[in-house]
Amino acid sequence: MSRLGKIARRTFLIGSAAIAGGVAFGYYMYKRPPHNPLLDDLAEGEAALTPYVKIDANGITLITPRADMGQGAYSVQAALLAEELDVDLDQVRVDPGPPDPAYYNTALSQEAVPFYPTDTSWMAETSRGVADALMKFIGMQITGGSTTVPDGYQKLRVAGAVARETLKQAASNKTGVHITRLKTERASVILPDGEAIPYTELAQLAATLEPVEQVTLRDPSEWRLIGKPMQRVDIVEKSTGTARYGIDIELDGMLHAAVKLNPHIGGNVNSYDASAALAMNGVRSVVPVQGGVAVVANNTWRAFQAADAIVADWGPSPMPETMEGHWAALSDAFSPDHQDSRNRDDGDVDAAISVGPVTAEYRAPYLAHAPLEPINASVLVGSGRVDVWTGTQVPRFVQEALSKVTNFGASDIHVHVQMIGGSFGHRLEMDVVIQAAEIAMTMQGTPVKLTYSREQDMTHDFTRPAVMARARGQIDDGKISALDLGIASPSVMASQMGRIGMSLPGPDAQIVAGAWEQPFDIPNYRVTGYRAQPLAPISSWRSVGASTNAFFHESFFDELCHSAGLDPVMERLRLCNDDTTRKVLETVAEMSNWGSPMAANRGRGIAFCMSFGTPVAEVFEVSNTPDGIKIDQVFVAADVGRIIDPVNFDALVKGGVIWGLGHAMMGEITYAKGASEQENFDTFTSLRLYQTPKIEVRGLENGAKVRGIGEPPVPPAAPALANAIFAATGQRLRDMPFRNAVNFV
Repeated sequence: MSRLGKIARRTFLIGSAAIAGGVAFGYYMYKRPPHNPLLDDLAEGEAALTPYVKIDANGITLITPRADMGQGAYSVQAALLAEELDVDLDQVRVDPGPPDPAYYNTALSQEAVPFYPTDTSWMAETSRGVADALMKFIGMQITGGSTTVPDGYQKLRVAGAVARETLKQAASNKTGVHITRLKTERASVILPDGEAIPYTELAQLAATLEPVEQVTLRDPSEWRLIGKPMQRVDIVEKSTGTARYGIDIELDGMLHAAVKLNPHIGGNVNSYDASAALAMNGVRSVVPVQGGVAVVANNTWRAFQAADAIVADWGPSPMPETMEGHWAALSDAFSPDHQDSRNRDDGDVDAAISVGPVTAEYRAPYLAHAPLEPINASVLVGSGRVDVWTGTQVPRFVQEALSKVTNFGASDIHVHVQMIGGSFGHRLEMDVVIQAAEIAMTMQGTPVKLTYSREQDMTHDFTRPAVMARARGQIDDGKISALDLGIASPSVMASQMGRIGMSLPGPDAQIVAGAWEQPFDIPNYRVTGYRAQPLAPISSWRSVGASTNAFFHESFFDELCHSAGLDPVMERLRLCNDDTTRKVLETVAEMSNWGSPMAANRGRGIAFCMSFGTPVAEVFEVSNTPDGIKIDQVFVAADVGRIIDPVNFDALVKGGVIWGLGHAMMGEITYAKGASEQENFDTFTSLRLYQTPKIEVRGLENGAKVRGIGEPPVPPAAPALANAIFAATGQRLRDMPFRNAVNFV
């Protein structure tokens, strides 16, 4: 990264500076506070102390640096700040702020070390601290891994409390009333006689003070926002169609671009004929870009039409020509030469699995991210600076990437992060901003918006990888005594990092994520990751490795239970080694009335997965009708330690279930000669409203750590559905999508 923060010890310090006109508050876990990014681009009359809260004469702005992709990230960050600052959400503006090391993600370290999420030993916690220091050192600003709430839960509340107490001190200095006699309420300091002094009137004075560093966070019994149902800060804009996404950006003099990329992924552009495109109305130019050709026109529709008119000689893809070749490469990876990790190897699996083992092989296909808002970026290359307007989860990586394209310094690349109309991991990639910058470099001084057509977006997505698993297990004395799971996959992290010029220094934890760390004490328990050769270019997809691995692990666990005649809930409870997980399992069993009789042609299935440290259990109930499988009801229990907004929690859980369910039923990307055979939603289909079951959610708060919920509901959906279908029909589903084997109604 371009700027690195130096770390000497884990200490909370408040940075401060006095500037006329306003004040901003924040806090850092640095020996010395890093540069305050708000100072770089202040408008007249604005002022800033630290990165999270800016107050000027016009009001209060809360800086919310984790991207909002529809999951309510801006609202939850604002609520954490507002809780201690004593403002209501209708009194503030939110702004994602500029890319900067000050906004590094403190929660990424939880997934960065090979310790069980339930392991709180000295060694585990020390390793997480070291990983956290590394994230801080490189200024790792990223949204992902369900870390928005874990990242902000402590730091944003402290930032709000520091701001509140400093404003009270300013009011005390102004009025002569001792700070202990002052209160705060709705963005004002309240004097003993009831007079209210708005924060905006105190900002200039507060800017001259040293921030009050010693603060006490409020007891949960005093909370006004956290844990209470709240309305998102963007609900009015989204309800009225006035919310502005990246695709909505309009700038004076803007031109519009579209791309035509080599359909054979990874192939070269041998030559192209753009004469027909250049003759079309409104077309300004044709520009070669990474992977293909771009057309610039005076509106997006004309750019789309002209791009279609380009005739090109495309080079072949380096991928296998058929899907059989992809699966063969995965099958070949099950060998010692390809072993990537073995994070779990309890007991003696080879000795335990001897006579009559249970065996199975599973497959999960490539999947597109397919957000409703196609990827887009607007770039203006000016004199001495580059401005970028786009929805992204990695704004600092965007700076670095465009620095290489434009030869401007990273500090001269100004990224204006926009609201995102769905990502699911797609906006971790930077192909669209790189191509937009390549185009803008040919017409400096003119803003250019590049918008992918739906077809280009889907066919050139960096998909979830195709993955294969092989499992063996043993039953002794009516109990599961051994489970051996091997997972073969290309490396998601190596693929992603390779596109930014980096290499993966060790094993890819995502190959086995959602499998090796499950909180069960099976006596002989082994999970091995095998790294297959690179195939299609791949990327993180909502819940990443756990999205496939929970299907493998939990489907096979169900197969072992069935082979032994065991109840799947009771066997999980017998083997469970984590109290929080036990309560999740007991809760979902109670919710679903597990064990009660079911009518003929009906089935009930359970699956559990701990991903990103969050335990989630799901029970599906299905009916086997003459026309196919009908999903009747879903029960979900999850524990995140602390629920910030129960309404948003409920929505995220239900959305995650629907996401996982729909893709398990019908999602699939297939390649022929390196080209995707699915181009739009007519062939890459989604769950329909009439197929969506009733979903009942219960959130628990027993966990010792605060966790995220955006991704963890996804992994259990596929195996819970498959296990329910087996219970109703006797048919075991080992390959996704399930529609290839059964009909759904």
